[in-house]
Amino acid sequence: MTEDLAASYERCRELHRRHGRTYYLATRLLPAWKRRHVHALYGFTRYADEIVDRTEALPPAERAARLTDWSDRFLAGLRGEPIADPLLPAVLHTIAVFDLDLADFDAFLRSMAMDLTVTSYATYDDLLGYMEGSAAVIGTMMLPILGSQDPAAAREPARQLGLAFQLTNFIRDVAEDLDLGRTYLPDEHLARFGVTREDLERRVATPKIKDLLRYEVSVAKDHYRQAAPGIPLLHPASQACMRTAYRLYGGILDEVEAADYDVFTRRATVPNQRRATVAISSILTRPGTPMREVAPT
Repeated sequence: MTEDLAASYERCRELHRRHGRTYYLATRLLPAWKRRHVHALYGFTRYADEIVDRTEALPPAERAARLTDWSDRFLAGLRGEPIADPLLPAVLHTIAVFDLDLADFDAFLRSMAMDLTVTSYATYDDLLGYMEGSAAVIGTMMLPILGSQDPAAAREPARQLGLAFQLTNFIRDVAEDLDLGRTYLPDEHLARFGVTREDLERRVATPKIKDLLRYEVSVAKDHYRQAAPGIPLLHPASQACMRTAYRLYGGILDEVEAADYDVFTRRATVPNQRRATVAISSILTRPGTPMREVAPT
């Protein structure tokens, strides 16, 4: 590995360590040679997300131009053209090593572009359309790196796990998303429980908002249930990592429930002691054990 490529992987790892605390902990359970490729994919998705979300002071047109410029550099790199970017060499190398499906990357970038103009979703199907690119494809990008004895059977559970993780984030981050001018709780769900955007903006966990969030947690848990059969299908060396990620992200929902669905007062996080306990338990779990034994409660 060249010095520049090694530096690019390190840049991705540092992004992952800083911003993806839960998932980064889980990746420590992967074989060392796989970790850098997971870091590369995380770096790709995180950097695009930061262009969209961490430049909110800029006019939308300028933010869109920045995303387009970075996407163009990525596409140029795919064509084999030299590019000046501290992060993309690792991403391009990972794509080449595993022959990853470029359609997944295109779908992801299209969803990131939606965040520049779309501030809410009328129906859950509309939200799923967005999450197809922002979450489901992350699962299918990851699958070749994790490895599977039956990739065809593991594909849909991998998609579902991406959706479960993202919905968990949406539930936890209602207040942060409002700060960015967005809601990812579908309008049809708000209407079902008599909640308006103005109610959410008040940032008080009223009984109606709690009922809404209780329902959203149930939707997320359904995606976890659909994802569970895929983890025992992964390569044995990858199962402890994904069991840990599954349980810790599911644990965020447990913390939301324990806080009586008040996502405004504090950000739901899994305590460090539970993180360590989950990681150790996942290491000790025999590969192939069904996830129903460790599903989120």
